Amino acid sequence: MPEIPDVETYKRYFNKTSLHQRIRRVHVESPSILFETSPQGLGHALKHKSFQSTDSHGKYLFAAIEDDKWLVMHFGMTGEIKYFQHQKDMPKYTRFLITFENGCHLAYVAPRKLGRVGLVDTPQSLITGQHLGPDALEITGEQFHEQAMKRRGNVKSWLMAQSSIAGIGNVYSDEILFHARIHPKRSVSDLDEATVQRLYKAMQSVLKAAIDAGADPDEMPSSFLLPHRNKGAHCPVCGTRIATVKASGRTAWYCPKCQT
Repeated sequence: MPEIPDVETYKRYFNKTSLHQRIRRVHVESPSILFETSPQGLGHALKHKSFQSTDSHGKYLFAAIEDDKWLVMHFGMTGEIKYFQHQKDMPKYTRFLITFENGCHLAYVAPRKLGRVGLVDTPQSLITGQHLGPDALEITGEQFHEQAMKRRGNVKSWLMAQSSIAGIGNVYSDEILFHARIHPKRSVSDLDEATVQRLYKAMQSVLKAAIDAGADPDEMPSSFLLPHRNKGAHCPVCGTRIATVKASGRTAWYCPKCQT
């Protein structure tokens, strides 16, 4: 599932390709992906307008519509956006398509139809309505510690709880815990203040490095777990075979030696 590094990469891509371009047409191929609007409502809001700026929070990308609301996109399990010129290049599984007056297009692609596209008055209205916690890149160390003190259960599940910290999912929770040298099933209540701060610093450094790599596992630093997150792989630090364990129904990848 796209997480903060992916969303930040999409935001930069959107800014580079789609800002300040007049919209000619809007086509919704799969109305089931829409929320808080309809195909007609989305077309009315976007046609002959342009996007003025972008924002993000957790796993959501927002684009400010000229003199109007905000377009919001959530990418589900496998969603992405693609900017292209010729119809023959339109990606498979395009669910929502914007055509600009320059003849180019922006496609919202979602093979499994698990993403969502909608309209909101402001990003904050969605953040409040969805009960999202602070963005993982924006949360302060003090706020992070306060959130930890409120939680029980294992640390991997806490990192993935969008109501506590928005933007981290299965993949980057594993990466963060690997860098913090914390076992994914360790209880949050067992973490002392120094360990919580180590976890916070690991979260910030991992997310920023992943953004710098364009959220591409092949471009991640060699010290990252992500390029080795597969059966039979070995820890990039100590060489121990990578293992998996179930944590609240999710598969966590970790190093049994580094993360005791």
